[in-house]
Amino acid sequence: MGAVIGDLLPMAVGVAISPIPIIAAILMLLGKHARTTSLGFAAGWIIGVVAATAIFTTVGSAASGSSTAVGWVKLVLGVLLLAEGVREWRARSGPASTPKWMKAIDEMKAPAGAGIGFVLAAVNPKNLMLCIAAGMQIGAASLSTGDDIVAIVVFSLIASSTVVVPVLAYQVAADRLRGPLDSLKAWLEANNKTVMAVLILVIGVVLIGKGIGGVA
Repeated sequence: MGAVIGDLLPMAVGVAISPIPIIAAILMLLGKHARTTSLGFAAGWIIGVVAATAIFTTVGSAASGSSTAVGWVKLVLGVLLLAEGVREWRARSGPASTPKWMKAIDEMKAPAGAGIGFVLAAVNPKNLMLCIAAGMQIGAASLSTGDDIVAIVVFSLIASSTVVVPVLAYQVAADRLRGPLDSLKAWLEANNKTVMAVLILVIGVVLIGKGIGGVA
């Protein structure tokens, strides 16, 4: 169990440090319906992470009899992440662009926030690949059902921490957090491509290494 949690840490940190959902959460905390919309976003994010990870834990369990198959999945995910990391690195010096949906965040309410949180966690390709890798890792370990649940919960808590902690903190200290949130948002907007490129490259290499070990 401990070894599985250790293997999950890089993927969980990769999801947690993803700049786009953090920026989205901050924008919601600075919006007109900050408290309710941000709580909806955090709930949608957690549900998305748990759902994606749980689905691929089931897939990993079904394939656990074939370590080679699981190894190939990790290898393919690692190569895809490595390619995406290279693309992000090359684009890091380009002009920063704000997705259209972010421009509408100021007016959003809780249901829309929850939907965006779920999509960013479970449908966004970068985070989905990390959740797939985590789920396959848990499923392939052939743990008991209880241990599978614990591993999914631990992964999801770590992966959601950078979204959930600011949202909960805002509920009790909104005025004190506005200045720091503004500064953090500006830094992430200026550096999100570099952060994501380095993060994805490192995790891609880790998954390639684990995949090679599984198919060798």
